Amino acid sequence: MIAKLRCLLCASLLNTAVMAVAVAAERAPTDAPDTKISVVPEPTESPRYLRDERQTTRGSMSIGGRVFSYQAEAGVLVVHVKDPMDDDAPLPREERTGPPPPQPPEASMSYVAYFKGDKEDIHRPITFLFNGGPGSSTVWLHMGAFGPKRVVTAGDKHVPAAPYRVVDNEYSLIDVSDLVFVDAPGTGFGHLRGADKEKAFYGVDQDAHAFATFIVEFLSRHSRWNSPKYLFGESYGTTRSAALANILQSEKSLDLNGVILLSQILNFDDSADGPQFNPGVDLPYVLALPTYAATAWYHHKLPNQPAALEPLLREVENFAITDYAQALAAGSTLAPERKSAVAAKLSAYTGLATDYIERANLRVNGGEFEKTLLGSDVTTGRLDTRFAGPTIDPMSKEADYDPQSVSISSAYVSAFNDYVRGVLKFGDKRTYKPAIDIDKNWDYQHQPPGALQKLPGSTNVMPDLAVAMKQNPNLKVQLNGGYYDLATPYFAAVYELRQLPLQSSLERNIEMHFYTSGHMVYAHEPDLKALHANVAAFIERTKNGAG
Repeated sequence: MIAKLRCLLCASLLNTAVMAVAVAAERAPTDAPDTKISVVPEPTESPRYLRDERQTTRGSMSIGGRVFSYQAEAGVLVVHVKDPMDDDAPLPREERTGPPPPQPPEASMSYVAYFKGDKEDIHRPITFLFNGGPGSSTVWLHMGAFGPKRVVTAGDKHVPAAPYRVVDNEYSLIDVSDLVFVDAPGTGFGHLRGADKEKAFYGVDQDAHAFATFIVEFLSRHSRWNSPKYLFGESYGTTRSAALANILQSEKSLDLNGVILLSQILNFDDSADGPQFNPGVDLPYVLALPTYAATAWYHHKLPNQPAALEPLLREVENFAITDYAQALAAGSTLAPERKSAVAAKLSAYTGLATDYIERANLRVNGGEFEKTLLGSDVTTGRLDTRFAGPTIDPMSKEADYDPQSVSISSAYVSAFNDYVRGVLKFGDKRTYKPAIDIDKNWDYQHQPPGALQKLPGSTNVMPDLAVAMKQNPNLKVQLNGGYYDLATPYFAAVYELRQLPLQSSLERNIEMHFYTSGHMVYAHEPDLKALHANVAAFIERTKNGAG
């Protein structure tokens, strides 16, 4: 079901034009860093074996009128599917009787870490942050949300071309936690090597194990095993977080203090992308309806426009899980008059024409809604439906692109390429890959806890998060989501967490926060401020193992 599994990058898949901008962007002004001497050899050719590298610098920033100094470490860390020390050394060439054994798969994962103060404090909380995709780097969370510098964008409008403005990020989480922004294998400055390398790292379970290996190795190198520890995942990064939390707990004996989810998707059967390819599963239509209503409200397309958004959403949520869900469940037995009545109600909540909804058999997927709401010439965003842009093909059935993604991607990628080389002093003569296309190679099958093998069908990591919370009953979970997100609708995230197989006592370990923005909540500065406040309070409350 390729259409159903459209990439869930926090900023969507970047097209080739955006990739080109990453190298050509004009440099924005940056502060000169206080640089430590740390030699990183310049790559002269593609090496057969990957190696760890890092560069350290010092910087400072202002948060709330207070100046903070910090250390930054940019580098790559090599991870393996199996500890190479567990294998015997290969025979010398003169003793071999056949061809050399195949090179075991390995991946170099690039990262940037920030440690508050002039010396790393091993007792501070440490948070590992990552975007999703799958196939995305973590440039988005780094330059838009919680790094010490952030790029300024233009609300719900297309950001003008370079020069871009990079400022001290007063909403950086470095005030409450040390931060490690980690790029997925094959993205960022990372590379893969060895036999069956894509098979070894490109998959739900393979990817989660690679991140687990990265985290335990990073903790060892920095003596941070006794620090309070957090995961912060966005989009597919929330899928990864659920699987990763279980692996860290069950295989590495590592209890987390908290898991922070932004724009969550745990069960891919709930996605509004391509549900028509999965007939009989109508939840995607039900769970996307409140986001349709929020979008129509934002663009003033409702026939009876309410004054406030949230009371409308509560009304639509109730209709969605009652009358609407029952109508869809009736299938071909739904009476014509009942179908017309439900279509009329959907029209009132979505701004779509009643006859269009009836012809769609009451089932409008995300791409169709994005293409249709504002007419044939204007398409709304997918990641953030507040955005809108010219329609590529007025005759198409679904949206051909995401106006939000193309509006801000150049700013993020260009600013990071300038910043990592000019300030962090890492990446010269290297290419940074903000995203890679791995749809053909990605293994979406997953082996949940208790299963004897990977299960066919859509990815669902709800059992992983539930088991992690049961094995570590002090583990706290925070959900954050935007009302205008159609990539991972907020009501789907609520539904998933309410359906976790947990005891009632553990349900109290989950908290939820929602914002008047989209997938990338932080792209709207008032919501970035609120997001920082909520996440910082969560870390402060749970860093001593309780809360």
